[in-house]
Amino acid sequence: MKKSIRSTFAPWLLCLCLVFSLIPSVSAKEHPGNQQSPGDFSRTELIPGGIPFGVKFTTDGVLIVGFCDIEINGDSHNPARQAGLKIKDVLTHVGDQPITSAEDLTAKITASGGNALTIRYTRGGKEATTTLTPLPDGQGGFKTGLYVRDSGAGIGTVTFFVPGNGAFAGLGHGICDVDTGELMPLHRGNVSEVTISGVNRGVAGTPGELRGYFGTGKCGTLLGNTACGVYGLYRSLPEGLPRDAYPIATRQDLKEGPAQVLCTLSSNERKSYDIRISAIDRDARGSKCFTVQITDPTLLEETGGIVQGMSGSPILQDGKLVGAVTHVLINNPAVGYGIFVENMLAQMGDLAS
Repeated sequence: MKKSIRSTFAPWLLCLCLVFSLIPSVSAKEHPGNQQSPGDFSRTELIPGGIPFGVKFTTDGVLIVGFCDIEINGDSHNPARQAGLKIKDVLTHVGDQPITSAEDLTAKITASGGNALTIRYTRGGKEATTTLTPLPDGQGGFKTGLYVRDSGAGIGTVTFFVPGNGAFAGLGHGICDVDTGELMPLHRGNVSEVTISGVNRGVAGTPGELRGYFGTGKCGTLLGNTACGVYGLYRSLPEGLPRDAYPIATRQDLKEGPAQVLCTLSSNERKSYDIRISAIDRDARGSKCFTVQITDPTLLEETGGIVQGMSGSPILQDGKLVGAVTHVLINNPAVGYGIFVENMLAQMGDLAS
């Protein structure tokens, strides 16, 4: 649901499974500006995840996701377009005051009394300013002709935990806006435990999904949203999670052939399922580094292949953690893509060690 800045809505629900970049997998956007070169992680050991997690987050500023023209005496007007604003711009300030939410922006526009406002925004990572003059709505308020988004919630899968410091990474791709395809500019986020209540099985042309609900309380904090996944800190390792740490396989170690994926389905128990890895692109720095094919008959029977909510499911090969599932092919849900674990670690900075 979009937010108009002249109205107040409940926080936008991103999707049950945090995988809008998973659905249109063949054309899913990579975000080169947010991809870092992997460091030397050859001696790194990590605890595989394979468990679901929930996030609720707010954005850093508000993201423009659409425009709504204003009719006055039969003529259409749009102050935001006239100010040169575009979809995907992130509004950060009115004058010197930061924009904390869509409601906050609405309040600042109302307080303007229709006078021109200086808007600071970012576009493609660069900051700019413009002047926006709201129009009266005839009911004591003002309109700007914008739809914006400022929050989200959903479910994904933890890929790994870093032993000793509680850091985790998941998804293997970024949380992207459903309308623009852009990374959501994360301000802050809370992590919650999740119980999987069922599975909608995927079929050709219609991706499936894991259904679930959030637990009460907060078990961690989301710190980053990148093209190669999300990361943050858990207060403590989840109960029942095996503590065994695995060495990682570098992009050079990974080989075509059998592997295993760890994920949690309706039984709410983490299980291992057989897959096959092929078409490895050892130079890939984004979230599509190799092809994953589900071969396990049990997983195929229950899910049809890769479904929404499995993004981030860790992949093991020859006793090493190699990466995670990230995308699915719409017309063949048994096939998708995976990311090198190195690419996820490279986004985490000091938390990776």
